Amino acid sequence: MPTRREFVTSFGAATIGVGTSWYHSLLPTPRSPGRLGPLGVQLYTVREEMRRDIERTLARVAEIGYREVEFAGYFGRTPRQVRAMLDANHLVAPGAHVGLDTLEGDAAERTIEAARVIGHDYLIVAWTPAAWRRSLDDWRRVAERFNRAGERTRAAGIQFAYHNHDFEFRELEGRVPFDVLCEATDPRLVRIELDLFWIVHGGGDPLAFLRRWPGRVPLVHVKDRTADGRMMDVGAGVIDWRGIFARRRQAGIRHFFVEHDEPADPWASIRASYGYLSGLRV
Repeated sequence: MPTRREFVTSFGAATIGVGTSWYHSLLPTPRSPGRLGPLGVQLYTVREEMRRDIERTLARVAEIGYREVEFAGYFGRTPRQVRAMLDANHLVAPGAHVGLDTLEGDAAERTIEAARVIGHDYLIVAWTPAAWRRSLDDWRRVAERFNRAGERTRAAGIQFAYHNHDFEFRELEGRVPFDVLCEATDPRLVRIELDLFWIVHGGGDPLAFLRRWPGRVPLVHVKDRTADGRMMDVGAGVIDWRGIFARRRQAGIRHFFVEHDEPADPWASIRASYGYLSGLRV
């Protein structure tokens, strides 16, 4: 089965299109009480369905009730085609996962143009190869690249962000690598998309992270975990969602993307997670 990295290596050619400022005015601010939302889904969860029929998949996502999606590849469609499908289903795509190489050199212009057409506010790198992270100095070099990518996207009105897994929270040379990365990156240029399963899986504490880096986490991946480490639909595990989302104002969280990396039934999974989160009041 293709990996996440394989799903974010292609980014179609683009031409400039309109944004989604009309939708942003409807977003609840981080101070809005009660219901979370709007809720989104990372389309990696339904990647095989996207491969077979992207149009029908987006329609079914919208039928469940999701209003936001996050891409991990465009499955051969052009940015204008993607934007048209989103508009037809009253969906927006605040972000997309991309490879760091697509934000460097000549490729960056094409990536940024595509993001403008589709309406992305965030371009998110979701993987650091093992060869890039063998030492803390390696992590500092990654941070320099992230800062440069962030400068480039910020100049175009788009925010760069990084999505974690578990390895960033495992001590290296007496430090937590993610702390080193956050310290070495400019918070104006590099935001965090915090994957709440993976931080727990790596031994990190989501509440401590949000306290330490206030305002730096505009997006989260929401997926649950059993006590013994199995990934679950949201609400079916032991992660304290009320406790975490009570910190959403401090963290600056605006986008909540449901994800399950290997669901037995992708549609049942995202329906169950939507049902739990849409009923959650914090």
